[in-house]
Amino acid sequence: MGLFERLSRLFRANLNAAISAAEDPEKVLDQALLDMQEDQVQLRQAVAQAMATQKRVEQQYNQNFALAEEWYRKAQLAVQKGDEELAKQALSRRKGYGDTSTALKTQLDQQSVQLENLRRQMTALEGKIAEAKTKKDMLKARLRAAKATEQVNQALGKVGTSSAMAAFEQMEDRVLTQEAKAQATVELSGDSLEEQFKLLEGTSDVDAELLAMKAQMGMLPPPAANPQPLPESLKQGELEQS
Repeated sequence: MGLFERLSRLFRANLNAAISAAEDPEKVLDQALLDMQEDQVQLRQAVAQAMATQKRVEQQYNQNFALAEEWYRKAQLAVQKGDEELAKQALSRRKGYGDTSTALKTQLDQQSVQLENLRRQMTALEGKIAEAKTKKDMLKARLRAAKATEQVNQALGKVGTSSAMAAFEQMEDRVLTQEAKAQATVELSGDSLEEQFKLLEGTSDVDAELLAMKAQMGMLPPPAANPQPLPESLKQGELEQS
């Protein structure tokens, strides 16, 4: 293989690849259907022309066949009248029209076969066009769905699903940790308050005993204008001294 041929093949391959990449599938489908419909129009015109031609040939055949029959009757009449020369001329005319009608009959038969083939092709093309219309709509829908799926996948790839989910999990852990801290604070606050009340309840007896001891040692301050009642423990101490 020569260098020029290899370069030519490489150029054609690159050109075809570039054209394929630039093709819009939807536009290609629409154009393909338009081409088929144009072929259908041309085929219909060909069928119509073939039918018109066949009609003209059929008329010419009928005319020549009728003239051949008429000149045959004239030849018979000339024979009956005893004019053989006139009968020969009539038969000669009859032969000319007969040969023409025979040729036209052969042409008519050939055209009938061609017309039938054209009709079958037109019917087949109409079926293909109907099928192509259905396939075009279906392929367009599939193509759009594929493009949408591709765009979604590309968007997910750009976002980075794994990193996004990791961020959500991290934030969830932080929320759980914060909630645990808040619950612990509530529990600690409740325990502290209860402990304070327990301390108050536990020191009341100690205070009363301290007052009683001061009373015994004569260290109590003078009573106020409105003396407050002494605790029961203090009263019991005074009774014991008396």
